[in-house]
Amino acid sequence: MTTTAPVPVTTARTESIRYGGLIVLMLMGFLLVTAEFLPNGVLTEMADALGVTPGQAGQTVTVTALVGLIVAPTVGLIFPRLDRRSLLVWMALAAAVSNLIVAIAPNLIIVLLARFLLGAAISAFWAMSITVAARLAGPEHLGRGVMFTSAGVSLATVAGVPLGVMLSEIVDWQTVFAIAGVLMVLLAVALRFMLPSVPAEQGASIRLLVDTLRRPGIGLGMVGHVLVVLGHFLAYTYVRLALERIPEIEPSTIILLLALFGLGGLAGNLGLGFFIDRTFGFFAVFAPLVIAVSVLSMIFLSGSVLGIAIVVLVWGFFFSSWLLVINTWVGHRTPDRLEAGGSLVVVGFQGAITIAAGVGGLLVDTLDVEFVYVLGAVSLLVGAVLFGMSNRRSVAAAKLA
Repeated sequence: MTTTAPVPVTTARTESIRYGGLIVLMLMGFLLVTAEFLPNGVLTEMADALGVTPGQAGQTVTVTALVGLIVAPTVGLIFPRLDRRSLLVWMALAAAVSNLIVAIAPNLIIVLLARFLLGAAISAFWAMSITVAARLAGPEHLGRGVMFTSAGVSLATVAGVPLGVMLSEIVDWQTVFAIAGVLMVLLAVALRFMLPSVPAEQGASIRLLVDTLRRPGIGLGMVGHVLVVLGHFLAYTYVRLALERIPEIEPSTIILLLALFGLGGLAGNLGLGFFIDRTFGFFAVFAPLVIAVSVLSMIFLSGSVLGIAIVVLVWGFFFSSWLLVINTWVGHRTPDRLEAGGSLVVVGFQGAITIAAGVGGLLVDTLDVEFVYVLGAVSLLVGAVLFGMSNRRSVAAAKLA
């Protein structure tokens, strides 16, 4: 198989890890993910204000993911020479505009249109995050660099989404989106001054993406990745509906449980980040298995707040670190084409979220949330099996090389 020569920008050894730039990347991930999944935490209030059902309000997540599905593999084609620092700055501004429009939108249609911009910003960020992290941390510390970008997701679930829910109780959900928009503007300024120049990789194309998928184990692993994310988001998109099944649960308890999910994710990122470069193959299989058990436990333990608290903590530990696992996995499997590998990860992520939010919304409205959670657990189990098969093929190919 013909391979592309390593690109100097992503493979050159750096003298030291640029922690300032990594922290700014982490904050961008934090704000983007907070905005992406904020509807999950304010689903009931948003649906009431817009005059729609919770399932219809959940489509705000679907639209964001659908746009991301289109943008992720094409952003490198649309901006083949644009410095990746500048690209991230522009995407931060696009996300700011999206949040500000949502804050003043009079109906669901306007909200859905505004979320198009957010979807583009999120996918561009994730598609470029591996390349930028490698530039800031060096290839020898790729997993540690990715740990920072993944930690932004965990921080969003620890503080971002729960804080948004808490603020919506004090003011309203529109004001929460307005605040998120202003913070994104400030972040754009920080990105411009804290990140170094990151020239675009050469050869970004659909053909390169397809060729990357043909590498031993990559295609199978990506299908597993889609199923893992699909299973998680079939459950997590409608987590508030599942939590409301707990007898006499208070809004403050729901906020605490959502924060526990993110706290577990933050612990997972910090705990796995320092040795993930050596264990990514194992956790690509083990994490989905644990998440599947956690999702099923959300149904069977719904009568116990303490039981659910333990479940969401474990669930958060393993899924919020999934970005760390999958990005490190693809980074080590495709070290010579990080943008292509990162784009494939985002395509799988956004495609799975699109299906999960869309199908999940229909199932929640027509059947019940319990069925959605069981379906999610099955998807996770199949994803774990495929990753196990993928790892075997990659090892076998390495021995033959």
